[in-house]
Amino acid sequence: MPDNWQELESDVIACQACPRLREHCLAVAATKRRAYAGWDYWGKPVPGFGDLRAWLWIVGLAPGAHGANRTGRIFTGDRSGDFLYAALHRAALANQPTSVSRDDGLKLNGCFISASARCAPPDNKPSTEELHRCAAYLDREWNLLRSKRIILALGRIAWDQSLSLIQRRDDFIRPVPQPNFAHGAIVQSKSIALVGSYHVSQQNTFTGRLTPAMLDSVVATCRSLCDEKN
Repeated sequence: MPDNWQELESDVIACQACPRLREHCLAVAATKRRAYAGWDYWGKPVPGFGDLRAWLWIVGLAPGAHGANRTGRIFTGDRSGDFLYAALHRAALANQPTSVSRDDGLKLNGCFISASARCAPPDNKPSTEELHRCAAYLDREWNLLRSKRIILALGRIAWDQSLSLIQRRDDFIRPVPQPNFAHGAIVQSKSIALVGSYHVSQQNTFTGRLTPAMLDSVVATCRSLCDEKN
């Protein structure tokens, strides 16, 4: 039976494949952060979000413990999301520059966002085994995102997971040595281009390692590569 978005979203939300991650997400949802004491935390795995006809597919690391794990939407409710969605709005890929809750009216145009791991991991470090279990959701998104042309990987883990995905799904023979992650790095496969960017974490944005201009430039590169493929 063919896969569909509703079935995929339901399967992600109901996933119990990684006990360590489920325990952590539920513990965070129970204890909360003082600033969000009035919130009813989501506490479940977080599905992808965006335009189902997207040409740009952004792959991040994992939901934030008090961001997406609280709100139920990827990159929503934390500083990382503030930085990312502001850039997408500047690039006319989002109808607004902020993302605070699942019902805030945010819509993406030509862009879809998901993550390497669908549950918030302790210390933002999913294990190799946990990433492997979540890879099946990337495979299913690959099949359903039929208009994709570019994958933008935020950070080294997303880069590595995206390389593996392309190798599985696009008859891509990974070069030896493997293409190194770098901000602005590009790998071309049969039907898609992979572009790397530093992650939009506070660790990078607060220190100036990743600036708004740098992210804007990478998004512009993605658009140029897409235009070349059309």
